[in-house]
Amino acid sequence: MTAIMLGWNPDLREGWQFAYSAVQDAVHDAGFASVRWPAVVPPVPPGSDVWLVLQGANERGLFGHGTVVTTPDDGGLLDVDLLLPRGEHIPEAVLFGRVPGLPFDDGAAVLTVDHEQLLRAVWADYAPSSENHPVDPTAGTLPASALLRSRVNRYEHDPEAHRQSIAHHGSSCAVCHFNFEETYGTLGAGFIQVHHIVPGPQLTADYVLDPLTDLVPMCANCHAMAHRRAPNPYSPAELRRLIRPSSHLEGSVVDPVEQRAQEDAARILRSSSGPVEKNPDPNLSV
Repeated sequence: MTAIMLGWNPDLREGWQFAYSAVQDAVHDAGFASVRWPAVVPPVPPGSDVWLVLQGANERGLFGHGTVVTTPDDGGLLDVDLLLPRGEHIPEAVLFGRVPGLPFDDGAAVLTVDHEQLLRAVWADYAPSSENHPVDPTAGTLPASALLRSRVNRYEHDPEAHRQSIAHHGSSCAVCHFNFEETYGTLGAGFIQVHHIVPGPQLTADYVLDPLTDLVPMCANCHAMAHRRAPNPYSPAELRRLIRPSSHLEGSVVDPVEQRAQEDAARILRSSSGPVEKNPDPNLSV
């Protein structure tokens, strides 16, 4: 797939610069923001990756990613789907160290396959997560060394797609079958993450999400493990094969009445195989 690098100079008031804060809010809330982009870019087809770099005097480095919607000749729309907060860009020095020969100072340039893959690796290693999720730890509650972040895509945070997927599949993990409601009662009713099973390289410009077939429910643990492999995450079937049998036991929650019946049955069996045990509970007959 074609990928380009597009420069954005925060020191210039003219040009194609977008409203940074507004776009960042839209990416956070909806997963993407559509912006206009300049006519100086090389001819690239819709669906091409766009890596955004800051080229100012004091701010220089990688700060975002997007996808070509329409070329400049057809209106020039770019969907920004990843955008770091101002001041948290990946520094220029890191890029030069990890991506030798990167045409950083060009206004726009088509990237080689090697450069594009190296940029993805740099982003995965250095970029902080911009996603918020109910199971994420609150900032400051854990040391940085204790956190391991996994990149998800915008479909996994789409509220309506999430709802449709859970309504169709149910709220048990497709990998380990964990169900929050069975463990936590009403607090966990309907609570589960969803995982997008279509590999990233297969998401073409004309891709349309089907929440019933493209999304599956996954608990936080299995979801994190799925995204340990990039750009093609592990499938539910692959993860099921990886789970160690000794650490994964199928079971069910036993209510107090059933547990008491099981204890009574065990006591009767012991009594029939030896001396009758005196019942410590005078109200219980055996």
